[in-house]
Amino acid sequence: MNVVFFGTPRFACPFLKALIDDPVIEVVAAFSQPDKPAGRGGDLLAAPVKLLAQDHLIPTQTPKSLRKDPAIVSLLKRYDADMFVVVAYGKILPKDILDIPKMGAINVHPSILPRHRGPSPMQAAIAQGDLQTGVTIMLLDEGMDTGPLLASETIQIDDNETYSSLEKKVHLQGPGLLVETLHRYHAGQVDPIPQNEEKATLTHLLHRDDGHVVWSESLSEIERKSRAWQNWPGLWSMWDRVSGVCIRLKLISVRPSDFRADVPPGTATVKDGRLFIDCANGTLEILEIQPEGKPKMNAAAFIQGYPDIHRSLLT
Repeated sequence: MNVVFFGTPRFACPFLKALIDDPVIEVVAAFSQPDKPAGRGGDLLAAPVKLLAQDHLIPTQTPKSLRKDPAIVSLLKRYDADMFVVVAYGKILPKDILDIPKMGAINVHPSILPRHRGPSPMQAAIAQGDLQTGVTIMLLDEGMDTGPLLASETIQIDDNETYSSLEKKVHLQGPGLLVETLHRYHAGQVDPIPQNEEKATLTHLLHRDDGHVVWSESLSEIERKSRAWQNWPGLWSMWDRVSGVCIRLKLISVRPSDFRADVPPGTATVKDGRLFIDCANGTLEILEIQPEGKPKMNAAAFIQGYPDIHRSLLT
């Protein structure tokens, strides 16, 4: 079974490794996003999928675009792939490329489709308070995660689930489900099932502004977002100090509190060396915080350096 793999970030690596380790599947090439500048020196950094493929002597390609490029289409045809496998590649494959493999392009999506289509399904599941999510293997079409379904497995979401802990659960179940599904689909044992469009929901690509706390939201909404946005963009708020300097505060670690300051939402309170901020219907304790341009610190150290935070209003 010849496969061309399309993927870019670290998230995709366990899926590529599962294909590499399978005795029947041969990964004939791996496509990733182009190398990107990193660090102050701007040195080019290769994508994790590209590095993993090179470690296993798999030919790699990093085209800037897949659209309207006859050379890329010709190259992909020469691989004579049974299937393309796509995991977090970062760009939608155009129709002329989707039509190349004999049995189509297979995508791994970390949700139970059609819920949470799009680029941030795991974050959305946590932020919206879902009790479970999962992994879906599907055929790609020209839409955003709209193709027919081949297989899925559910994953329970714990009360304290973070993006990182959910990612680990996906990596425990997803790669095995992918390999099993490829074998069954290749053997003609899987009938693709159309998605139920009436149940479809769509996520969006997260931006920094998504992490800007709206203190008029409920305590549970803000706390869930702190766990969902753990890796990016994180939670943050603005503090306009009495001195006239406005500081961006990144809230690294938080937890709901039984303490009630009974102050307007967004108001910070210092009590017994601890830092609290009121929401619409409760109070959030700030355990770790990072002022813009400073290292992250625990709440006690922050209070010592910024005692005027008490009774300040964050926006």
